[in-house]
Amino acid sequence: MNWPVRRRSAVSFLGSEWMYNVIIDNKWGILIVFEILAWSATFFLLYARYKMQSSFWFKIASVLVVFTGVIPQVLLGVVNFAATREIDFFTLVIVLLIIYGLTIGKRHVQKLDSWAKKKFRS
Repeated sequence: MNWPVRRRSAVSFLGSEWMYNVIIDNKWGILIVFEILAWSATFFLLYARYKMQSSFWFKIASVLVVFTGVIPQVLLGVVNFAATREIDFFTLVIVLLIIYGLTIGKRHVQKLDSWAKKKFRS
């Protein structure tokens, strides 16, 4: 008896459903990696501003901060909410990180900025 062989096409393997599942399955790891990258980009931004005194690298670092911090957090939150259709713990953490960044986080970055100014200009 010949059983039909079900083959996965390259399109379904590389398609959005596969990527969507990978993101959902690894959402905490992805969030942590992007947080580390965002803070690294923030430190590089301050280094470029005060030590290198380079407008070009400061602008590059600013773009890196946005593309490693804000955008991935929002996208991860949206993808997770779309997958679960509820506000679970992960979505709540994302919302709290965004609120932190818009409120208390600004003061923390200002303190970090003044520290970097003293550290790199001396």
